[in-house]
Amino acid sequence: MEYTGCFAMTELHHGSNVQGIQTVATFDPVTDEFVIDTPNDGAIKWWIGNAAVHGKFASVFAKLMLPTHDAKGVSDMGVHAFIVPIRDLMTHETLPGVEINDCGHKVGLNGVDNGALRFRSVRIPRENLLNRFGDVSRDGKYTSSLPTISKRFGATLGELVGGRVGLAYSSNGVLKIATTIAIRYSLLRQQFGPPKQPEISIIDYQSHQHKLMPMLASTYAFHFATLHLVDKYAEMKKTHDEDLVGDVHALSAGLKAYVTSYTAKSLSICRESCGGHGYAAVNRFGSLRNDHDIFQTFEGDNTVLLQQVAIDLLKQYKEKFQGGSLAVTWNYLKESMNTYLAQPNPVTSRWEGEDHLRDPNFQLDAFRYRTSRLLQSVAARLQKHSKNLGGFGAWNRCLNHLLTLAESHIESVILERFIEAVKSCPDEGSRNALKLVCDLYALDRIWNDIGTYRNVDYVAPNKAKAIHKLTVYLSFQVRNIAKELVDAFDLPDFVIRAPIGLQTADEAYSQYTQLVGF
Repeated sequence: MEYTGCFAMTELHHGSNVQGIQTVATFDPVTDEFVIDTPNDGAIKWWIGNAAVHGKFASVFAKLMLPTHDAKGVSDMGVHAFIVPIRDLMTHETLPGVEINDCGHKVGLNGVDNGALRFRSVRIPRENLLNRFGDVSRDGKYTSSLPTISKRFGATLGELVGGRVGLAYSSNGVLKIATTIAIRYSLLRQQFGPPKQPEISIIDYQSHQHKLMPMLASTYAFHFATLHLVDKYAEMKKTHDEDLVGDVHALSAGLKAYVTSYTAKSLSICRESCGGHGYAAVNRFGSLRNDHDIFQTFEGDNTVLLQQVAIDLLKQYKEKFQGGSLAVTWNYLKESMNTYLAQPNPVTSRWEGEDHLRDPNFQLDAFRYRTSRLLQSVAARLQKHSKNLGGFGAWNRCLNHLLTLAESHIESVILERFIEAVKSCPDEGSRNALKLVCDLYALDRIWNDIGTYRNVDYVAPNKAKAIHKLTVYLSFQVRNIAKELVDAFDLPDFVIRAPIGLQTADEAYSQYTQLVGF
């Protein structure tokens, strides 16, 4: 902890559009230094974690400006990162030319020290440039193994993948805590029942199962998908394989966006499912919700990240028709595009037997069919609109379509990983339980988007009814093993820290009253 630092990329006026940041680092060949400047208030570095109180150094992202011998005077080489000391190592006093302020109270995560930085002609040695993708020599010459500003920028931002991997995984950790509290409480809490009979647990109400059981299934699905992402990321860091780098970049963006958005919505549902006691601060839904909410924004805004997934899908679609290779995650587009884009089979669209609906091949085909149709149709729309509106205008006209495409693809990837996890489970009893949960995840997602399937006659009316009926039944079956499923997360009580969600249910109310001082 001797050299505490902070990551200074975001500015007051620029977050997602990192190429638009305005902080500048101008090379001074006389002194062999870079001069860091904040040219206006919009360029103040903002939300910088660890800056307001503790940080001694900042990794400052700025436009690298090199002096030229023409009328312009300087040449913009694009965004680069620089190590800038901001506090004295001995006294901890702010260094000359650096202004530091606190960003103020936030909705959540107030244990994180977010600060704002302004630089006024702060000089740093030339070697403080982080030069992995581009370097400046003593005489001011620029060299890089990457030929263009955009490629250097892409390589620099590619290093943010690790943060997205961590956020997707940890967001699912928050979801595990919330579902555990909500399900354990719903097993404990009794309310109403048949006349002159004992009250029943609220988890026995169909409406409660409808709220929580698909959520529990999703938690398991996300577990296997994010675990797969972590493994892929570790492999990428070892091998630096180019195809794997692209695959992990898109997959981390998609899973980070999808999982954090789902968790944010689910936290409110979990709170509501615990009634009034869910509103007590001691039972943690408020703090979980507030602290997690920013997961949808930092390390990449979710809407922006989903667009990155859509861009990648469109590139893969183009490759498919140009005979190129596809990244591993997108193989299904190459292998089965023609099948998925053919007219739906009028026979199978009517099959409604349980064996068919619980067949992983049917489930995967349904997910992939939707993605392929969305991809084909949005590609055609973009081509059509770009003639009149240009590339940017066409993209904006089709933006909702593109976001739906990205989410559909990520759901397909999640289901694929869940099915693989079920197949590879060595214990028969556990495998059967996981299969039940996986079927609920798949059919619940299909039912939630049943309008899409009905519109293209992929699912006939009688089959749609059968899917809904089976989803309700599977929720009931998952309810019967819900306690074991949340216990399997193996979250100790000191992590749960909510009296209504502890493993020893008989102590829940006594601990609850004790903690609030009754």
